[in-house]
Amino acid sequence: MYDFNADDIFQIAEQLERNGAAFYRQAAESVQDADAKQFLLKLADMEDDHEKTFKQMRQELTEAEKTATVFDPQGEAAAYLKALADTRVFFEKSIDTSSMEAILKDAIVAEKDSIVFYLGMKEAVPEEKGKARMDAIIKEEMDHIRLLSGQLARIKKQ
Repeated sequence: MYDFNADDIFQIAEQLERNGAAFYRQAAESVQDADAKQFLLKLADMEDDHEKTFKQMRQELTEAEKTATVFDPQGEAAAYLKALADTRVFFEKSIDTSSMEAILKDAIVAEKDSIVFYLGMKEAVPEEKGKARMDAIIKEEMDHIRLLSGQLARIKKQ
């Protein structure tokens, strides 16, 4: 197994946020209700903002946190991470667009999957390579779940 550094993890976080934005935009295209469409587009914008946040956090990493943990002249570790980001969370799923409730449920599952993914990746980051920075990513994803769950609760009350 590869050991990853914080730089590697922030790269995948950025990719997951791009994937999430695409997921929400695709869902928004499938709904007719203007409020629901607006909410989904807001989520897509939030994913865009999170991508920028992670990019900024990545730029603030120390050299030690960016240092490769293994000899990888072909960049296979980065390719592995990108493949995981593109298939594991958001894109592996088909969106149930039959209702806003179904979309929100799918989104919550995807966000939970991303947290599980990050928790697993956290174990692959040595302490001196920025393991503590993983908590910031996980907190952002937990915020997504709170927002989605709140919206789902509002819809169920209607």
